[in-house]
Amino acid sequence: MAAISREEVAHLARLSRLAVTEEELDTFAGQLDVILQSVAQVGEVAAADIPPTSHSVPLTNVLREDVVVPGLSPQEALSGAPDAEEQRFRVPRILDEDVAS
Repeated sequence: MAAISREEVAHLARLSRLAVTEEELDTFAGQLDVILQSVAQVGEVAAADIPPTSHSVPLTNVLREDVVVPGLSPQEALSGAPDAEEQRFRVPRILDEDVAS
């Protein structure tokens, strides 16, 4: 696989609308070349007899069953509230009445 050129890096930078200096072109070309070589090595290792996997070890469904359990009553939920009104938490107003949302 051929190394990525400065011109290709400059082209990618233009497509990405990135301002890149001449020095950065050289740096990025080397870095992108290493990345592309690493990806190529992974592609060489992949074999047709190895099935694709999403995890390195087999997993079973680790989720628990949904079980309906009783929740708090409105009184229990509001018992620690500093102020409540009509079974709701009452909080200080933070916006004026004339402010439109």
